[in-house]
Amino acid sequence: MASGLFKCVECNEDATELYRDYSHGILKLTRCSSCKKPVDKYIEYDPVIILIDATLCKIQAFRHILFNTEINIHWKLCVFCLLCEAYLRWSLQQGSQPSNDPADIIRYTKEWEFYCMFALAALELAVFCTGVLVILWMVKLFSGASFEFTPLLKALLLSGYGKVLLIPAVIWEHDFSPLCFGLIRLFVLTSNSQAIRVILNSSRRLSLLAVCGGLLLEMWVAQALKTLQVCSQDYLSML
Repeated sequence: MASGLFKCVECNEDATELYRDYSHGILKLTRCSSCKKPVDKYIEYDPVIILIDATLCKIQAFRHILFNTEINIHWKLCVFCLLCEAYLRWSLQQGSQPSNDPADIIRYTKEWEFYCMFALAALELAVFCTGVLVILWMVKLFSGASFEFTPLLKALLLSGYGKVLLIPAVIWEHDFSPLCFGLIRLFVLTSNSQAIRVILNSSRRLSLLAVCGGLLLEMWVAQALKTLQVCSQDYLSML
């Protein structure tokens, strides 16, 4: 791992290294100068354990992923999750029944409505992230503090990994898809809140405020788009 500025997963203290590599591949974890615990215990953990701890929204796992690893798949993960969300929305709108025929899935992706759902999901995500960033910027501005937008945006996109759980809802029955979609959204919002806490080292109240503000702005834009769509359909029907 490249040298640089790291964070202790326990107390968030800065560290210059995570471990020391001795001869014959012997590694010794570096201990934090503040809490005297290993700077990053997850160095020795299996990726599956790290994923489980991240799913449980443990702040130590989030610090390991966001500060002590070089993960640059946030944009690819974002596009993949948007595709899953768009397909689920399209299937619910069409009231289609699940099919095991791969040719049907290919046919579905050629539908214009699918791409409209993808654009809508991307717009809602952009509005949500914008709302979160604006609220945090205003709070930090009044408090006299500052923060970088790029790491926070990366954290928001990575913490949306919970949308991958939409895949089972796409593959299997759709009877409970609205309920599953709501539960998955709640999990994603919880992960977003935890990611904000980790990046800014802030209180839970501030992260919840930012997430709720972004969610309200997203819901308002979505409702405005639905109203505009209904008005346009009524106008076209009158012609």
